[in-house]
Amino acid sequence: MGGPTEPRDSRLNVARYQVDKLTPESERDDTSDAGQPTMEQRAQIVEISIQQAMRRGDFDDLPGAGKPLTGLQNAYDPNWWIRQKIERERLTGLGPPALTLRTEDAQLEERLDGAPSEDAVRSMLNDFNARIIEARRQLQGGPPVVTSPRDVDVEVQRWRERRDARYRQYTEAREREEAAYRAMGWRERRRARRSRR
Repeated sequence: MGGPTEPRDSRLNVARYQVDKLTPESERDDTSDAGQPTMEQRAQIVEISIQQAMRRGDFDDLPGAGKPLTGLQNAYDPNWWIRQKIERERLTGLGPPALTLRTEDAQLEERLDGAPSEDAVRSMLNDFNARIIEARRQLQGGPPVVTSPRDVDVEVQRWRERRDARYRQYTEAREREEAAYRAMGWRERRRARRSRR
């Protein structure tokens, strides 16, 4: 019985091979993808899922809804997600030195304005410059350090100018208040004194 079936099976195999060879690849029955949805079917499934979620209201009241996307005008930064995480959570001292120094550089003038003396300003600038130089020397990988060191003398001069401008604004506001107080009658002065308490 084994004899007659073998030729028939081999002829059947040859016929299948020839049919498969003539059939385009797109029409072949591939058993590895059997039961799997096609790309078009997958796209339809995704679209239907999105439509159903919209009807259920899953996308309503999301944070940032109706607001413009931020950062579209900026150049591409491969570490954008790290920078955004640091800014969003107001993390300090975390992350690669290139990013932390860049963030610190943007806020440096504000920190310098809070310094009590010129010596404190110089100390802060020298520390900032030393950390930039140290970060550039490290060969541990990560994003390159693009923050430039600050010229200490120039920054101290700018600090003095900003301090003097703040002092002028304060004295001018104080003089305006005193002139307005002197122009008041005695009853208005008494009310003004009571409101200050």
